[in-house]
Formats: sequence, C-alpha cells, structure tokens
Amino acid sequence: RGMTSSSVRPGEDSWLKSLFVRKVDPRKDAHSNLLAKKETSSLYKLQFHNVKPECLEAYNKICQEMLPKIHEDKHYPCTLVGTWNTWYGEQDQAVHLWRYEGGYPALTEVMNKLKGNQPKEFAQFRKARSDMLLSRKNQLLLEFSFWNDPLPRSGPNIYELRSYQLRPGTMIEWANYWARGIRFRQASNEAVGGFFSQIGQLYMVHHLWAYKDLQSWEDIRKAVWHKHGWDELVYYTVPLIQEMESRIMIPLKTSPLQ
Repeated sequence: RGMTSSSVRPGEDSWLKSLFVRKVDPRKDAHSNLLAKKETSSLYKLQFHNVKPECLEAYNKICQEMLPKIHEDKHYPCTLVGTWNTWYGEQDQAVHLWRYEGGYPALTEVMNKLKGNQPKEFAQFRKARSDMLLSRKNQLLLEFSFWNDPLPRSGPNIYELRSYQLRPGTMIEWANYWARGIRFRQASNEAVGGFFSQIGQLYMVHHLWAYKDLQSWEDIRKAVWHKHGWDELVYYTVPLIQEMESRIMIPLKTSPLQ
C-alpha cells in the first residue's frame, strides 16, 4: 500500500527524507585544483618505515648519512622537509617528509635518476635499509592553500603529526572550516604544514605541529578552547572524520625541521 503524507507520523518525514540521496551538482573541478596552493606545484611524499626494534639506531645512522646527500644534491629536484622517529604512537617508526619542486614530473625524474644511474653508495644504502625494515608505506600529498609552508626551523622542538581519515566526499567541507579555523592555531607559531593525500590512502589529511615540549603541547591545546569560534570548528569537523591518529615525533639531527 502506498504511503501518503497523512499516514506519516510527525517526525517521520525528516527520517524518511534521510533515506534518499540528495541531488548533488556536478563537480566543476578536482580537489587538487580547488584546495592546493596555486603559486607552487610542489608535491610531497610522506614515508612511514616500521623498523626492527634492534635496528633503529643503525637505521637512523645510515639515514642521517644518506638523506642529506640527496637533499643537497642539485641533480635531484627534491628537498628533505623533515625526518623523525615516532616517540609516542607506533613505536620503532621513522617518518620522512619530502618535497618535489615541480610536482609529478620532478618525482618521476628523481625516481628515474636513482634507478637508472643509481650510485653504488645509494644502492648499498637501500640494501642495508631493506634488511632493517618490518614494513613501509608512503603517500603522495599536496599542501592546503591556507596552511603555512613547512619551512626549516630551529629547535629543539617535538612534532605532532595528526592524521585524519575523512569520510569520502567531505574534503571540501573540511577545508572550508579549517581555512577559517587555522587562525586559532597561529599564536605560538606551532602550525608547520597541512596536507591532503593524492595517492595512497585517500581522503587522508595530515596536520603537522611543532611544540617546545609536551607541557607546551598541553598548554597550547588547552588555551585554544578559550578562543571564540574554536568550539564551533571542532563541532562541525568531528562528524567528517572516520578515524584519527596522533604521533609525537622527535626530529633526527639532520632534519631541517628541528
């Protein structure tokens, strides 16, 4: 039997409407064009390496020897933004953030040069590194247009990488709220960089923050709740999140972000 408007009890109308997908206007542009910085075409690679516990010291040693050489070599159009060990979060983990000036062509150029003209020293490094790893993964990222550029900074600092798995289709909404909300987190210069995934785990957002120590981390995060509008940002963005993770990280001695 058909359901007429008179047979719908009060309060059921909105519930019934929620069962049907609302019409969405066709997309006019990609996330990458709408949200990323326009003045640059930089691409970022975020690497997570889970190291055998007994190998972490040796792993750090070879990375501190090799990664700066790639960073400083003008032959490769890439820059080491930061390199860390996870302190709180997943243990025995290394995190590396690279920037490729020129986007995907620069990434391809670096990969081809390393594979085609692989220096003996770099080949030895890759072999030694692979023997130390339990697993690894990476993501290719773009910068949000409204975030700070992740420029080198002096230390000592600890870094927090907050990673958000968003619900598919919510990236634009997330960016709209944070474009206004980032101003709440600039007072102590703690905002380092904000990124969203292009390849790898999709609908991922990474916010990178710097603090002098764990006490500063707590104090700054508590203080922001006294700023008018922060509670609204949290209220509207939390429902967009499927999962979230926080890592407290310590930079290696050769990291440009100290």
